[in-house]
Amino acid sequence: MENRDVISLISKIREKVNRFIVSEMVKYGIEGIATSHGDIIYALFRAPRLTMADISRRINKDKSTVTALVDKLVRLGYVTKERDTEDTRVVYVALTGRGRELEPIFESISQELLDVFYSDISDKEKEDLLHILKRIYGNF
Repeated sequence: MENRDVISLISKIREKVNRFIVSEMVKYGIEGIATSHGDIIYALFRAPRLTMADISRRINKDKSTVTALVDKLVRLGYVTKERDTEDTRVVYVALTGRGRELEPIFESISQELLDVFYSDISDKEKEDLLHILKRIYGNF
């Protein structure tokens, strides 16, 4: 393997991680949600009500992409959208009861994913990997 192969390998790992997450969600009876929807739902687990702009910043996606993702989550019954009464340009997003029910499932899937991801990896190697990936991310 050459140094240049690392980017391809990271891409392949991302694909496998996404497939793992989707297949685990299907096991829990959750369909129609992509991993990019999960980013929004996780953000709402941490903050019960966010503006579309807040979500866009937190998940690092442009506002039009977030709008499309949120609209699908509204159709699926996981979130609600509400316009600000004073500034109608501002739209708030919040989890519904159905959306809140996803939290223990998502936490379980995340733990399963981490168990697989770090299988046979020492604590020192985990620290080194995280450190290196943060530095690479900072290069962009």
